[in-house]
Formats: sequence, C-alpha cells, structure tokens
Amino acid sequence: MLAGSQHYTLHATQRAVAELGFCDPPQPITGRHSARATGGAKTWEQWVDRWHTTSTLTPGVRGGMRSALLRVGRWIAAEKPDTADPTYWTRQTCATWIAAVDRMRVGDCVQRTAGLGDRLGKPLEAATKAGQITALRTFFRDCQEWEWLPRSFDPLRALAIPRSITALLGPDPRVIADEVWAKLLWAGLNLEAADLPQSQAGQFYPFELVRAVTLTWLFSGQRSNEIARLRVGCIRWQHDGTPITGDSQQVLARDTVCLLDVPPHKTGTAFTKPVDPILGQAVDAWQAVRPDQPKFTDRRTGERVDLLFAIRARRVSTHYINNTIIPMLCRKAGVPDADIRGNITSHRARSTIASQLYNAKEPMTLFELQAWLGHRSPQSTQYYAKITPNTLSKAYSEAGYFERNVRTIEVLVDRDAVASGTAAAGEPWQHYDLGHGYCTYTFFEQCQHRMACAKCDFYTPKDSTKSQILEAKGNLQRMLVTIPLTDDERQAVDDGQTALDKLLARLADVPTPAGPTPRQIGIPPNAALLPLVEVRRSTPSGSAKGPTAPGVHRRKEES
Repeated sequence: MLAGSQHYTLHATQRAVAELGFCDPPQPITGRHSARATGGAKTWEQWVDRWHTTSTLTPGVRGGMRSALLRVGRWIAAEKPDTADPTYWTRQTCATWIAAVDRMRVGDCVQRTAGLGDRLGKPLEAATKAGQITALRTFFRDCQEWEWLPRSFDPLRALAIPRSITALLGPDPRVIADEVWAKLLWAGLNLEAADLPQSQAGQFYPFELVRAVTLTWLFSGQRSNEIARLRVGCIRWQHDGTPITGDSQQVLARDTVCLLDVPPHKTGTAFTKPVDPILGQAVDAWQAVRPDQPKFTDRRTGERVDLLFAIRARRVSTHYINNTIIPMLCRKAGVPDADIRGNITSHRARSTIASQLYNAKEPMTLFELQAWLGHRSPQSTQYYAKITPNTLSKAYSEAGYFERNVRTIEVLVDRDAVASGTAAAGEPWQHYDLGHGYCTYTFFEQCQHRMACAKCDFYTPKDSTKSQILEAKGNLQRMLVTIPLTDDERQAVDDGQTALDKLLARLADVPTPAGPTPRQIGIPPNAALLPLVEVRRSTPSGSAKGPTAPGVHRRKEES
C-alpha cells in the first residue's frame, strides 16, 4: 500500500506518461473526498437520488441540495414515517416541515456531527433555514414539472420562506477592515521566496506562480474557483484601444490599460474587466516561466483549455487560497486570520474590493460595479458593496437637511425698551425686518402669515415716520434668528410667485395675530415674500460673517 504522497506522485507520473501517448491515463483520485451522504427513510432517499441524477444544476449546487434533502429524510424517519413517499405529501406536511426547520438546531437530523465544535446545539442561522426550505421547494417543483408527482399542492406557496426568516436575510457583505486589508496588500506586494511554506522537498509551487495567484486574489475581485480556472493569455494590454505587449516601452505605464479575461462563471458568461497593471505584470512573469502543461477540462463549460495556474500536469486547487495563501499573508502582515465577522476567506476579498471601489474618492456607480464584478443584476451587487459610515456622513452633510428646513431673518432689538422696563409693560421691543416693513409681534415665528404678511396692527411700513425713527436709533441691536419653515413656506421660497399666490389663497381666511383675517384687512395684489437669507454658520470665534452697519452689533442665534 502506497503512502499518500507516493500515491499522488505515481498518479502525476502516469498522467504525464499518458500525455506522451505511452499508456492510459490513471483513474481519477477520489480518496480525499468524504463518503457519499446516506441515511433517513429509504424510499425518500431513492427519490432524492433519482432527482439528483436528472437535475441539470451544477454539481456543487446539486450535491448541496441532495444533502439538504437527505436531512428531510432523516426527519421523516423520526417524525413522519408515513410520508416517506413524496406522493403522500400535502400542504399540511409542508407546513409541519417548515415549522420543524424554524426550530431546528445545529446537529439535528444530520449524518455526523464531527467538526461542528461549539456550534453544536445552537439555533440554525436564517440563511441555513432558507437553504433547507429552498432545496425541498426545488425538489417538489422539479418532480411535478417532470410529471413524476401529481400536483396536489403548489410548492412555490406551500414551501415559501416565512417572513420571520426573510426579514433576517439581506445584503450583509463581510468586508475586511481597511487597516487589515492594507496590511495584507503590503504583504502580497512584498512577498518573498522565504515566505512560502516549505516541505521536505522544498517549495511545492514556483515562486512566480504563488505571487501571481496572490496578486490575482488581492486585485481581481474574483471568486476562488474563477481564479483557478483562468486561462493562459487572460491578461491583455491596451493603449487607446490598441493592443500592445506588457513590457512595451512605447507608451507610459500610466496610459496603459490592463485587461483581465474572466471565464464563464457562476452568474454569467465570460467577460473582460480592467485590473491594476501590477496584477498583469505578475501574471506575465509566471507565463514567461510556466512549463508546457496538458490541456484540462473546464469543470463548468466542459471545454479543453490551457489553465493558467497549473504545474506538473495538475491544476491549482480552488482551496489553495484559503488553505495556503491567506495564512501565509496573515503571518507576514502580522494580523490574525480571523476577525469579528469570522475567518478571512477568499470570498471576503471580493466584498472588500467592491466596497472600496464603491466608497472611493471618485466612486464607481452601482451599475459600473455590477459590470466589473460580472453580475447579472444590481441586486446581486448590493450583497458585495457596502457604503461606509464616512461616505454616508459626507452625503448627509452635503444634502443640507438643516439648511433646507431653516432660514434666517434679521430682527432689530430696541435695547432702550428692554432697559427701561417698557417692554415688560407691553411696549414692542422686537422688530422683525420684513423687507417692506417691520413686524412687532413677539411670537413672530409662530405666526402663520409670516411668509406673506397680511399687514395687521403689528405691522409698521418702512416708509412711515415711526419706521424711520426706529432705524435712526443708535441703540438698536441687529440679530439673526432662525425660522423653521413648513412645507408650503419652503415651496414658496423655492418656487417663487406661483407658490406665493397659493399660500396667500390658503391664508386668506386665517386670523392674524391682531384678530382680523387678511380678507377683512384687504391684501394688496402685489404682496411680497418675506426676505430670507441662507443660514450662515458661525466662525469658531463666534462672530458671524457679513457687513455690519456702524455702531450696530450683529450676532446669530441658531436653533
């Protein structure tokens, strides 16, 4: 019996000899894979295997759904043995299963509990519950479509995910913190041969290959299986739309665009995206020393292709980034391989890069990011791009919520009336500047006619003798007070005379502070808006900006 490493060496040798035409290729290695899941009601397992053989879903998705369906079979064997045949399922059975899933815990109805650790016995997460229900719904939908089962119920309704579960689902990208990601980038850009893991035979992969895989993970924003399926020649260089070589000296590096050809992937067909030239240079360096390799079958498309990341007639594993690259970078960068959101995995880099592009100084739009990630719809992109609090704070500040709802108006304060005590006796001491006159109503900010004055008894025209004497007094203090505006008043400010006419019509029968309504007083047809100025923030010293008349003190109060 050969040891594991000897077996793999012999397997690789036979593949190489078979490629030269001297023998038949070896049988695929299956020893590393776990045993096929079994268990539960036998009749149910036979139906599941029949569905698994017929379904056209991808192997990974089909296998995951099979495991979920076998979990249903174990629940049937324990709770509902009379429903082992799917023909006997009803809406009531579906409702019972959904209720059971909602109360399940980690380790319930599974074949083995090894590896669950401290999660054993904890409630299932919402995403796991949704996956269990979705698998059963897909099974019954397909069986009814293929006319294996009678349409005794509608799977889309009977096996819909409850609202209590869907409320917990939604975009929640596990973004790596900026400071941690920056250290990982530094480690990848400064990677050395001494950083690579060593075995008794030395380095398993050439340094150029490891560096190319590392920078592809750090800069491309692609899934790990897409990185492993990249093909030779996937990097292209262009200048003003003209193809050039990566080492060309004819144009400046900053004017060169590096393009990455991504193969058909999880959500769509092949596409091309721009990437950083550092990634292109690393891939070119690996291609320059890459030995000739036999063609491999693309696991998604079935094509025979030249895989970029392959050596010794073997493709680089899709788990290589998680198992080797990330631990190596974390050691070099001096950061833990896990944070509050869980382990640092290959897929978290995709969310991190997308979020940084979405929150950049010149950010990519959601649709641009959708094209860069290769998604079919913006809804998928929302699961990767997360807006940062800094970006949200800046957007809120620039929206001007406070300035939109508050304006300022000048008011003259008669200091003599306050000092002499006549203000306490009822003498007016505040004079609000309306542009065409002054209002002495103390509670001016509460008056419904403040935007279009009805000229009641509190009104003093500017061309009157009293108004001229008021402005001539040297002991008056000018102030700026803030007035919160209603929707109608804000529309009057924004839209002009048309909105003012509507405001006047609405206030025609509203009593003024003096008592009579504007209709009784008689509003002149050319009524003017209350003059308003934008809110001006105080300087750190507390002084307000703007000219001040001689001998007059100006200050600003903000609500």
